Amino acid sequence: MLLAIDIGNTQIAAGLFDRDELKTHWRLSSSLERTEDESWILMSSICAARGFDLKRSTGVAVSSVVPDMTPTFDKMARKYLDVEPVVVRHTLDLGLEIGYENPAEVGADRLCNAVAGYAKYGGPLIIVDFGTATTFDVISATGEYLGGIIAPGIEMSSAILHRRAARLPRVELDFPEHVIGRSTERSIQSGIMYGAVEIVDGFVRRIREEMASQVESVATGGLAGLILSRLRTVDRQEAFLTLEGLRLIYRRVKK
Repeated sequence: MLLAIDIGNTQIAAGLFDRDELKTHWRLSSSLERTEDESWILMSSICAARGFDLKRSTGVAVSSVVPDMTPTFDKMARKYLDVEPVVVRHTLDLGLEIGYENPAEVGADRLCNAVAGYAKYGGPLIIVDFGTATTFDVISATGEYLGGIIAPGIEMSSAILHRRAARLPRVELDFPEHVIGRSTERSIQSGIMYGAVEIVDGFVRRIREEMASQVESVATGGLAGLILSRLRTVDRQEAFLTLEGLRLIYRRVKK
């Protein structure tokens, strides 16, 4: 059993693999105040409620874009499972060449997505991850991580608009019936939701033009389901691509 943990700025996505099969998965809010003991209690309680014993885990793989939270799960793995976790870094043998100018700057979650996406679909490939930020990762036909794009995420855009404009309310993240909003709420919804669609479709088209080929694209991330049906350039969704990447990297590192 492998415990895979993806630490994001807003949420922690985690899952329990039995060999190659994801048996269960869950999300926690990201919190710097939570200790390794609290994290273990939360995760083991969730697993127990679903009929799984987290103590059966023989390995832990961690992806983190919040460096201050990584030690918490390192301590948890060592204390409660007596294992040294595999923490995803660019220095690991990932099976991908990293073409970024500074490979250390590539987020661990983006590396996991690239590994899992290329393993399943090959290349060239565009991976769009809808999280706190909306990221675009591009992998070549030969398996080189070329780089990508980082744009504000859907929830981030909504929160900033509400926080910085005193008279604009916080709205539900949903598509209004018409692009032209006839109320402030629907106007904001149109700007956020249809704006996100145009950003994704526009960037995917530009990437394809730059690569001069019909690059396949796949969506992942907790917010992908909100707009996938409206996208013209992204046809499929892989809900657990990051966790699958963690599994593949762990298996490769541990041979």
